[in-house]
Amino acid sequence: MIARRAVLSGRVQGVGFRFFAERAAREAGVAGWVRNRPDGTVETLAQGDPASVARYFERLRTGPAGSRVMSLLEEEAALQSYDSFEITG
Repeated sequence: MIARRAVLSGRVQGVGFRFFAERAAREAGVAGWVRNRPDGTVETLAQGDPASVARYFERLRTGPAGSRVMSLLEEEAALQSYDSFEITG
């Protein structure tokens, strides 16, 4: 089990990105959260087996229709006890 945090920039707000991320997380089988940040980026934390987390981030690099991901900066995060994946903000 691993946990990874990422910040995505580009056209990632106002295009349904958080809902796309929530669906992608559930399909990949990861727990955690996603939220918009005041600076126009989207932040997410995903926790699960390494292959599932990698699959989730790969989906985010594509994003929903109308989005354009310019960068996805990923880093390790501390494991926590998430039961599901939620949109938090």
